Parts: sequence; C-alpha cells; structure tokens
Amino acid sequence: MSELSLNAAAPTGPVAAPPPNTATPPGIVPAGTASSSVATRRKRRLPASVVLALCWVTAMLLVALLADRISPYSITALDLRSRLSPPVGFGGGWAHPLGTDELGRDVLSRLFASIRMSLLIAFGASAISAALGVALGFLAAHFRGLVEQAVLALVDFQAAMPFLILALAVLAFFGNSLPLFVCLLGLNGWERYARIARGLAISAGAQGYAAAVRQLGASPWRVYGRHVLPNIASTLIVSMTLSFPEIILLESGLSFLGLGVQPPMTSLGNMVGYGREYITRASWILLSPSVVIVLTTLSVSLIGDWLRDRLDPTLR
Repeated sequence: MSELSLNAAAPTGPVAAPPPNTATPPGIVPAGTASSSVATRRKRRLPASVVLALCWVTAMLLVALLADRISPYSITALDLRSRLSPPVGFGGGWAHPLGTDELGRDVLSRLFASIRMSLLIAFGASAISAALGVALGFLAAHFRGLVEQAVLALVDFQAAMPFLILALAVLAFFGNSLPLFVCLLGLNGWERYARIARGLAISAGAQGYAAAVRQLGASPWRVYGRHVLPNIASTLIVSMTLSFPEIILLESGLSFLGLGVQPPMTSLGNMVGYGREYITRASWILLSPSVVIVLTTLSVSLIGDWLRDRLDPTLR
C-alpha cells in the first residue's frame, strides 16, 4: 500500500521548469538603459560646427585682449620702401606675413587692432541696445495703458525707420566721434528687446510669482530686477547673440563708407574701405579683414542658434 500511495501521489504530467533567473549579470547594462544613455550623451555633445565657432570666437577675444602685445608693428608705422608688399606665399617675406598696405603699414598689426576695435564697438552697442529695449519693455508691461501704447508706437516707428539712412544723417549733422558712433549703433535693434521683455514680463505677471512678490511689499525695481529678469535672461542672451552679427556688419558698412571709425584708429570695415581702391593690385589688404568679418558673424550666429535650441524647453 505504501508503494502504491507514493506512486499515486507522484505527478503524471510534464514537470514545469524552474523560472529563469531574471537578474542582470554584473557589468552588463540593459539594452534600453544603454540606448537612452547613448542618446543623452549625443544630446549633450556639442556639434562640430559649434565647437569650431566657439574656438574662433575665443581666438578673436584673445586677439582683442592681447592686440598690443602680439602686434609686430605699430598701426601707424610707415615703411614706404615696403609698400604693397605681398603676403607670405605670394612673393612676400615673413617680415610682413599678411603683406603691407599702400603706405607700407603692416596688415597683420592693423588687423589685430581692427578686431579689437570692431568687437569693442559691437559689444558696447549690443549692451546699450539690450539695456534700452529691456527697460522700455518693462516700463510698458508695468504701467500698461497710455505708456504701453506710447512704447509700442515708438517700437513700430523704430522698426519702420531705415536705420542706415538715420545713421548717415546723424553722423553728417553731429560729426563723428567714437562714443557717438557706439551710442548710435546701440539704437539699432532695441525694439526687438522691448517686445521680448514686454511679452515675457506680462507672462510672468500672469503666472503669479511676480504678483505674489509684489503683494509681499517688494518694489517694482526688485520685482523686475530680482525675479522677472533672471527668468527671461536666457531668451535675451539668445537674442543678443543673434543681433551681434548685425551690429558688426553695420559697423563695417558705415566704416566702409567713411562714416565710422576715423584715422588713426582702424576697424575691420575701415580696412576694407581703404583696400577697395587697390583690389586689383593688392587684394590682400581687404581680403584678410573680409574673411574675419565673415567668420566672426558666422560663428556668433551658429552659437546663437545652438543656444536657442538648448534653452528652448519645447525642443527638449
């Protein structure tokens, strides 16, 4: 009986296999996690074009800071015996790597000084334009009503006015000086900052945090300076990087026409303007500043596009 009962208790069907071990061996990352980490690394990796743009802009900033130390000659040093000397590789020597101009001045030394002057003008004008536009935008967002309508009318007038004609008229009437020239360029493009600042300030008030700080007794200066401005700073920085190349090109155009930087100072547009008379005999005089203008504006535009994509939450 004991043997029969034991045989009867034994299972007659196929024996179920034990469940497989689902634990991941050490050192092996699951496929989903690996693919997500690779995608994250690709998003964080800078594109090659942005890396090259950052390197070029960094090089230009270093040249602007160290122009006096790395320049082999003075920008006003004349050498009539070496006038219109070609650059290295085109029959010239290493005494003047980029050649000389019509007065025997070293093109490389003048290029370094021109980069510093053009970047200084562009940075100063961009700062003035951003400060003026943000202040008027906050003013319109805070007071609303007639003040807002007046600011918007001024914005529309600025957008409709051909700025180049206005700049020519101001420089011809008041004369030319570097502070006036920088302030005049600072009036270019402030309307876009005003529109952005006004719209974002109104949006911040609708979100509630600005109104909450105001109800706690904070002054308008504190509300807009300590709470609204930091939240919209990324958008303003992107706008500044996109308008920076426009100011460089505008400065170059006015200097090309002889209404920008005046001798003995020099800028990139100034060099192109003086070199146009020798374009058939000594094209290197305007070729090097033209290449610097193109590469600098392109690099800043690429950096601005990349920052816009990185700081835009809808693209994440």
